[in-house]
Amino acid sequence: MPPIADLIQIVFMIVAIVFAVALHEVAHGWTALRMGDPTAQAAGRLTLNPIRHLDPFGSVILPLALKLTGSPFVFGYAKPVPVDPRNFKDFRKGTLLVSAAGVTANAILCVLSGLLFQATVFVGPLIYESFLKPLLFVLLYLFGYSVIINAVLAVFNLIPVPPLDGSRILALLLPVSLRAPYQRLERFGLLIIIVLLISGVINRLFSLLITPILRLALGGDGLAFLFPS
Repeated sequence: MPPIADLIQIVFMIVAIVFAVALHEVAHGWTALRMGDPTAQAAGRLTLNPIRHLDPFGSVILPLALKLTGSPFVFGYAKPVPVDPRNFKDFRKGTLLVSAAGVTANAILCVLSGLLFQATVFVGPLIYESFLKPLLFVLLYLFGYSVIINAVLAVFNLIPVPPLDGSRILALLLPVSLRAPYQRLERFGLLIIIVLLISGVINRLFSLLITPILRLALGGDGLAFLFPS
């Protein structure tokens, strides 16, 4: 059983993941609606209520397993919002914007969380010795994990493996003759992602791309706080 400090961190990690994946899916659905497709709206998925978006495995079990097994990066996913590209006013533009919407939402939330984290660090010395000290740690963990989770989600979803968002964008750039065979890889998408995880390819990609983002958003002291040696 993890010590109480680890349990508290896991709680904040799950909160950050739930909000990040919900925002990711709402961004897809909202952009699809702007492009002419009301499918997500009709399904009641244009809401930040996490219950409408949670996937038991992807939103809870997977991130918990990654955290408890010592993975350096933790991420999750929600149930994809239903989108019907046939309703788009402009198929190519609609597909591009809808595919990029989730990643963009996570990138924006990552920046905002980083600013809030740094603001909390700035005022920390003023309230460290006061009755607000517990709140200080709550905010640091919440904003810190929000930075990490949203950075990981943004990069992860750009991986060009169907059905991740990066694959939708890449498909638009491929010659028509290659587009359908590439999209048929979606049936093996989860297996491919698992292989990439087990082989360490995704962790190496994350280390290369995400570590600089975290250093910029959290600072060296922030990383040491969230990842004590």
